Amino acid sequence: MQTTLPHFDSLKPETPKVNDVTVEYALIKAAFDAAIDIRGRVAAIKRWDALRIKLGTWQSVVHARFTQDTNNEDYKAAKDQESELSPKFLGPETEFKQILLKSPHRAELEKEFGAQAFHIWENDVLTFDPKIEADLVAESKLVSKYTSLKSGAQIPFRGESYNLSRLAAFAMDADRTTRQAASEAQWDWFTSNAAELDAIYSELVKHRHTMSQKLGFRNYVEMAYRMRQRNDYDEAAVAKFRAQVRDDIVPLALALKQTQAKDLGIEKVMSWDEKVWDLEGSPRPKGDHDWMVAHAQTMFDELGNGMGEFFALMRERGLLDLKARDGKAGGGYCTSITEWGLPFIFANFNGTSGDITVFTHEMGHAYQNYCSRKQCLSDYFWPSYDAAEVHSMSLEYLTWPWMDKFFGKDDADRFRRQELLGKLAFLPYGVAVDHFQHLVYAEPDATSQRRHQMWQEMERTYLPWRHYGGMSHVNQGGMWQAQSHIYRTPFYYIDYVLAETCAMQFWVRADKDRAGAMQDYVALCSRGGEAPFQSLVRGAGLVSPFDEGCLSDVVGQAKRWLGV
Repeated sequence: MQTTLPHFDSLKPETPKVNDVTVEYALIKAAFDAAIDIRGRVAAIKRWDALRIKLGTWQSVVHARFTQDTNNEDYKAAKDQESELSPKFLGPETEFKQILLKSPHRAELEKEFGAQAFHIWENDVLTFDPKIEADLVAESKLVSKYTSLKSGAQIPFRGESYNLSRLAAFAMDADRTTRQAASEAQWDWFTSNAAELDAIYSELVKHRHTMSQKLGFRNYVEMAYRMRQRNDYDEAAVAKFRAQVRDDIVPLALALKQTQAKDLGIEKVMSWDEKVWDLEGSPRPKGDHDWMVAHAQTMFDELGNGMGEFFALMRERGLLDLKARDGKAGGGYCTSITEWGLPFIFANFNGTSGDITVFTHEMGHAYQNYCSRKQCLSDYFWPSYDAAEVHSMSLEYLTWPWMDKFFGKDDADRFRRQELLGKLAFLPYGVAVDHFQHLVYAEPDATSQRRHQMWQEMERTYLPWRHYGGMSHVNQGGMWQAQSHIYRTPFYYIDYVLAETCAMQFWVRADKDRAGAMQDYVALCSRGGEAPFQSLVRGAGLVSPFDEGCLSDVVGQAKRWLGV
């Protein structure tokens, strides 16, 4: 791993050549086969890991460049090339993992690297075969097509043109007429592009189902659970958790929506009202991008545990891209420049309270990745997707005492209250997205109309308060098309809900023992992905979301906090 990182803008990782990678894999395999003791076998595995780290760095930078400017033809071409090449490297990687899994020396290697790595590799082997390579390439290109379509949106609104990220800022406007008009403009765009969005998703479902059949899975649901490294729970456990949210959270959220309507002085909360919780509207940060970053530096300095120094390094090396601009992909994410052991944070600041939420969320990912950068294998630099979201969502709560710096005291109190209300309302939405995907992939030949009906069923079950007024597309079940995870990363979304359940426990604990909660949080970050989800969360003193009553303390604290 490199020790000195140049500025991110100057990074130009070399595009790998298939033949060079194939030759390197042959040399690694030969070295492993020729090893006469554990030291030789470990050295071969380390050489293999160095190759994976180099390839991962190339993939991360190419992806980041494309999302930074989806209109840049060179970045598009590089992303297309990466989409073509990456599946070709999965073949030799899978072959070497099979060698490790079948090795007569596996027991001693597990002592060296931990059993979790072998569980990860087993799932990787089960979910890849060269015969699905063409489907993987097609899937990647379809995801890029969806990303480009949405990021290229130019929506006329009150005399100006907005992309979807910038238009989203109006969802928190204090003026209800403005919120409604912005929402109608947003869904007009989705209505105009509904046929193409449906076509892209139909092709994605087809390719994903085809891959699952080629690999011998019952359906793509079963395959996706393996791909997402769900090693210590199954579909039945997730269904049980969704039922807990339906029974414990949906009634509370419904009651809070009724309170929200009273606070806003309206008869009922419409879809364009959902992100505004009082007549003053959503609190907004008191300064611009540079002002927020400077205040964040102070916050992380005071939070301690090396966060201040780490954040300063991120700023210095250009590893923060937070400003919204035309052509930039929407949303936010954190990826890793693995050769240098440092992450990269991508977001779209739009002047709303969401800037602070997204920023602290992605910083949680980044800090975890930085803390676990010295793990023995790159497989452990990140946890599985479910556990990864615990770090990000927990940091949102752990930074709450510093919100005065961004909003001022009165608005900081409003921010915290509104965040809690929003997170409680999010849990039902999150399980709705997950349940929807289970229905879709259990019925892969369903028509687009049937999928829209599935989403309507989810809204009736988990979101009974939702009203869209006269907007036909979303009234007919089209809202899910705006949720990029459904296209890009199937079955990821439940990870946010599982993690939120754990993060809220950190919030409860920090109220009672902040030092202890912070100590357990940092220790959890340092563990990276060395264990599966339930082992990690229980090791941090948290209750697993799959345990009965996992939401009891959270619901109790929330009711006290909100005066319900």
